Amino acid sequence: MKAKEPTTAATGGAVEDRRQRKARQTRNALAAAALELILEHGLDAVTVSAIAERADVTRRTFSRYFVGKEDAALDFVRGDGDRINDCLRARPAGEPPLLAYRRAVGEWLADQENPASHLRPDMRKLLMLLDTEPALFAAYERIRVDAQEESIRIIAERLGTDDVRDVRPAVVVDAAAGVLTAALRLWARGTRDHDHDSAAADLTALVEQAYDALTGEAALAAPHSTTTTSTTTATRE
Repeated sequence: MKAKEPTTAATGGAVEDRRQRKARQTRNALAAAALELILEHGLDAVTVSAIAERADVTRRTFSRYFVGKEDAALDFVRGDGDRINDCLRARPAGEPPLLAYRRAVGEWLADQENPASHLRPDMRKLLMLLDTEPALFAAYERIRVDAQEESIRIIAERLGTDDVRDVRPAVVVDAAAGVLTAALRLWARGTRDHDHDSAAADLTALVEQAYDALTGEAALAAPHSTTTTSTTTATRE
């Protein structure tokens, strides 16, 4: 006796999961095609149609996912920001905001299941290309700002404050994200050949050094600030 086919209601969740998986695969294929073609031929020589053809989808399908070739090539960078923010949301509530962001970045770098974008082939070359391609740099900045705006909202919620009136969330995120950006730029400008493991180790080490530098400078500035304030107060008196 032939088994009955599952009903739509019974399979709704599974069908949706398959759709989401297919959509993610299509998006990743387009992003990979954009990255490969831009690095092979240069930004100006690459068209959206060529990207769609490389990914084996239609031009119309490309437009469902991306507004342009720059956004497509940098989609893996956007994914990094999303995962850092996911890690930030999951940090313990009582953790100081700067430390929470630093540890969220550490979790993102250590994630083997969803590796950070810098571990993709030629990502170093793409980051270097930002210095010479204004359109690509503008897209990168939009992605970076969007991720940081979300981080600011997360920090504000952790502090139980207003991210518009309270300056602390923006200051923490701009400082912490700036440290990560500095480390990424230093990593991208490295000249040595790297395999997967050494690339991961290099960036992780640079990020830790950069955060240590930030906290070290803050510690050095604190006594100076206190002394200056005390001297100014004494002078006024």
